[in-house]
Order: sequence, then structure tokens, then C-alpha cells
Amino acid sequence: MNMKDVKSIGARIPLGKGNKMPSIDSSVIRELAELLTETGLTEIEVEQGGARLRVVRQVINSYVSEGPMRAAATPGAASTGETPAPAKPKGPPAGAVPSPMVGTVYVAPEPGKPPFVKVGDKVSEGDTLLIVEAMKTMNPIVSPRAGTVTEICVNDAEPVEFGQTLLVIA
Repeated sequence: MNMKDVKSIGARIPLGKGNKMPSIDSSVIRELAELLTETGLTEIEVEQGGARLRVVRQVINSYVSEGPMRAAATPGAASTGETPAPAKPKGPPAGAVPSPMVGTVYVAPEPGKPPFVKVGDKVSEGDTLLIVEAMKTMNPIVSPRAGTVTEICVNDAEPVEFGQTLLVIA
């Protein structure tokens, strides 16, 4: 559909006389709705001689609409004999220790010293795992639980964001 088509739709909007409301041709609304679908727009407004018609399509949150599309793709993969790969869980891994602030992370108490923890180390609740420097203040990041360090997700002296996974304790 091009601009000429949109103008011809606008020309079909009935005009009201005086205080009388015009009756709307439902085919005009359908054509505008089709135009929304074709173009991916969420709303369109056409004005003709002072009469205005606006059609709005409600957009559902994108992560909700992706779910059924993935589910629909799964049976097709099964019919070809392929086993679909398991979906990666979104969000932090189980046992993740997030950064409580924005800053710079340090894995050792001082430059040149051994790191607080390494992969495979057993830690107790309250043990210092890392340091996050924020506004010239060194903030120790302590273990929220006992377990084994399975992954360290940051490098020494790199910036970290609030909520970023620093390491994983299993």
C-alpha cells in the first residue's frame, strides 16, 4: 500500500454535518488495520476535511510474544528427526554472586598478592571473595553462603555494573 492508497482511504472518511457524528465505514478501519500490519506500525491517523480517524494496534511485550513462536518451532524440529538444543536459561546462573554496586573489581587484596579465591576453592559464608572499589572506597564482597567457587566471571581491575555476576558458588 502506498501514499496514494492512504489518501484514497482518507477521502472515504465520512464528514459529519453540524454537531452530527459521521458514521464510519468499517472497511476504512479494516484497510487502515491492514496497513498497520503491512508496515509494522503501531498506529496511524488519517484526516480529511476536519474529520480524523485514528487506528491503534496494541503491542504486547516482546518477550511474551516470543514464547509461542519458539514453542511452534519445536514440533517442526522433532518432525525432521533433529533434537532441539535445550534453551539456555535467562538471567544469572544458580549460585551467582552479583555486584552490589558499580565500580572497579579487584580479585586480590593488593597488587601482586594472590587472589582471594580461585575456581575450585571452598568458601564459608562471610569469606571475602573480591573487592569492589566505588568512589575511592574499597568494599569487600563477602560470600553469601558456603560452597565451592565454580566460576569467576570478572577480571582484575575491570569495571563492573550493579547486578553483574562476579562469580558463581555451587
